[in-house]
Amino acid sequence: MTPGAPTIEALALPATDADLRALGALLVDAVDSGAAVSFLGSLSQERAEAWWRETLAGIHPRAVVLVAREAGEIVGTVQFQPAWAPNQPNRAEVVKLMVHRSCRGGGLGARLMRGIEDAARAGGFHLLTLDARRGGAAEALYRRLGWTHAGTIPDFALDPDGVTPHDAVIFYKHLGPRRGV
Repeated sequence: MTPGAPTIEALALPATDADLRALGALLVDAVDSGAAVSFLGSLSQERAEAWWRETLAGIHPRAVVLVAREAGEIVGTVQFQPAWAPNQPNRAEVVKLMVHRSCRGGGLGARLMRGIEDAARAGGFHLLTLDARRGGAAEALYRRLGWTHAGTIPDFALDPDGVTPHDAVIFYKHLGPRRGV
């Protein structure tokens, strides 16, 4: 890691008001830059903070939220949520990989993904899944990091413009030996 590069850490819960503001700003930045992260372009800072507050208040005890900090400010995040089904204790879903526009292109997204994979492995998870917009930067990143493409779902969601549909690509990654094999 180069001096001054963002550091990656697990988000301490309950999150501070400053972290909630920073996570809200990161979410707004992602949506404003066209990222497919479940929200439309009209997302306000207040609504983004409220989403984070609600999400973190109800987070699964085995979930992990990583944040990247540069000079103390949150500039990236990713999380995994354990599968809800009792017959899937080994699986988690990776969600909300976001890197602030000012920090893109320097490998921070890859570092966050490797960090969340390590955290999942340490938490006893052997299989991760995720989805991404087909043709986007995230799809290319996941392919470079060795994720396996499982399929494509047409017209999965709308772009942040609220009009244009996009396809989703579904990926998975085994983190360790497969059970029962």
